[in-house]
Amino acid sequence: MTQNWARAERLALGALLAETGPDAPTLCQGWTTADLTAHLVMRERRVDAGPGLIVPLLSGYTERLQRRIAEQTPFPRLVEMFSQGPPAWSPFALPGLDKAANTVEFFVHHEDVRRGGEGWQPRELPAAMEEQLWRRLKMGRFTLRRLPVEITMTDPDGRTQRLTKGGRQALVHGLPSELLLWTLGRKDAARVEVTGEAEAVNVLAQGRWGP
Repeated sequence: MTQNWARAERLALGALLAETGPDAPTLCQGWTTADLTAHLVMRERRVDAGPGLIVPLLSGYTERLQRRIAEQTPFPRLVEMFSQGPPAWSPFALPGLDKAANTVEFFVHHEDVRRGGEGWQPRELPAAMEEQLWRRLKMGRFTLRRLPVEITMTDPDGRTQRLTKGGRQALVHGLPSELLLWTLGRKDAARVEVTGEAEAVNVLAQGRWGP
C-alpha cells in the first residue's frame, strides 16, 4: 500500500504546531503559527475562501476571514481541527484529493514552521517521499514563470527538470525536497546550490517570489 505522505505530514505538522504555540515565526512573510494554522483550517472548512486563495482580486475577503478565524478560535482548537482532517462535506474529503492536493501543501508549511525559527536542520526524508516531491516540482513553473532565466532543476542522481525557458541558463542543485522549497519561494531557507551563467545566477540571487 502506498504511503499517504499528506496524512503523515498533517500529523507531524499538527504535533509541531501544538509544541510551538501560536506566536512562533514562520517562513510565510508576516504570518505567525496562529496565522498559518488558521489558513490551513480555513482552506479545508470554508469553501467561500477558495477563490481568494487563487485570484488576487478576491484575496481581501479571504485574508479578512483568515484573521477572524485566528482571532476568534483558541489556538489549541485550531490545531485540533487541522489535525483531525477535513469534515465529510469538504471537497478535501473526496477520495484521493488529500494526497493530490495536500502532500506539497503540508510538507511546505511543515518546513515553514520548522525553518521559521533558529537552530533547525533539514530532515532526512524517506526516499519514497523525496520521489513524490520530485514529481511535483513542475508546479514551480507557475511561481518562476516571470523570471527572465532558463531554470533547470537537478537532483543528486543527475536527473533534471527544466521549469522555465528562454534567457540566460541556471542550474539549481539539491534534493527534491529542497528544490521544491526553493521553487515555492523559500529560497533563503532551502539548501540548494545555484550555478550557470553569471547573469542568470545573479538574477536568481536578487529575485523574490513565493509567500
